[in-house]
Amino acid sequence: MEIALILKVAGVGILISVLNMILEKVDRKDWATLTTLVGVVIVLGLVITQISDLFNTVRTMFQLY
Repeated sequence: MEIALILKVAGVGILISVLNMILEKVDRKDWATLTTLVGVVIVLGLVITQISDLFNTVRTMFQLY
């Protein structure tokens, strides 16, 4: 696993949590929830390629087609 991917996920998490706190302070809880969902989608987008590579590697190792 690449350290860059871990740092990207951590960066997105920190950014989303700060935005969430700011939005809750100004009483915009609906926008805070929306930013949290957007953060989850962004992280899934980053991780899904790695999961795809993992499945391809397992399929190649066990010669499954």
